[in-house]
Amino acid sequence: MTHLHIATPVLEHRGLSASLDKQVWLKMENTQPSGSFKLRGIGVMCQRAAAKGATHFVCPSGGNAGFAAAVAGVALGIKTTILVPQTTHETVRAAIRAIGATVIVEGGVWDETNQAALRLCDQPGAVYIPPFDHADIWDGNATLIDEVAGKHEFDVVICSVGGGGLLSGIALGLQRNGLAHIPIIAVETEGAASLHASVQAGELVTLPAITSIASTLGARRVAQQALDWTRQHRITTTTVTDAQAVQACLAFADDMRTLVEPACGAALAVAYQNLPELAAFKKPLIVVCGGIAVDLGKLQAWKTQFQPS
Repeated sequence: MTHLHIATPVLEHRGLSASLDKQVWLKMENTQPSGSFKLRGIGVMCQRAAAKGATHFVCPSGGNAGFAAAVAGVALGIKTTILVPQTTHETVRAAIRAIGATVIVEGGVWDETNQAALRLCDQPGAVYIPPFDHADIWDGNATLIDEVAGKHEFDVVICSVGGGGLLSGIALGLQRNGLAHIPIIAVETEGAASLHASVQAGELVTLPAITSIASTLGARRVAQQALDWTRQHRITTTTVTDAQAVQACLAFADDMRTLVEPACGAALAVAYQNLPELAAFKKPLIVVCGGIAVDLGKLQAWKTQFQPS
């Protein structure tokens, strides 16, 4: 099967490497055709669904998953409907429409949007494409590790966590490439830390609300699979503040001439803040997960909002 995603470059962040006395690698998922890693897993799921006769993809997502589903649907020539909550910015809605998918605004919060998507899937040929919670999605996301295994030396993987689809894929990829000994640092912003809360509680925790600026990390409850991986693989969960995530985005824009959203900045902040979790490692691989919810205007607004007083 020819994948819809591309093999993304691995770059060294020379500035961070020098300042931290480590070799800091960046897996540049922001260069995917969908602007984020999401095309890996969602692309694989859509391809497999199409092969089984799907004629309509339905995805409830106010951001990167919806955009990835739209890219996949257009590439496969299959009708695609993306349902977004009222909170989704008009620029994101317009971007999804612009590539040829239908956008329906439904519900004040994602849970209401999701219910509307499930109702749409009662139609013949319609297939529900979840943002992160499906085995095909984890399998597709694992290709990120397939690409670096045996080619680059790294001793830890750092990734942001929203619903846990990326984390589950990375853990799966490490396991299937004989790299089960390599740990993962899973990063969330305060106010969107549903995995961290679940690990501490020993069971899935549903947050009452998302209060973080990193809206694309806004899963009130992670996939059960993500929590299960924390019991099977060495995974450290940690949190950063919104301000730290934004500062990482700003520094990354200067250093690498690349814009990423705060959900991605969360992972980068581990290195930029030289957090204690990084101390034991010499060759970290940071997943630059990307994101479409960023532009120069938003970056400037975040800079103003989080300017140190």
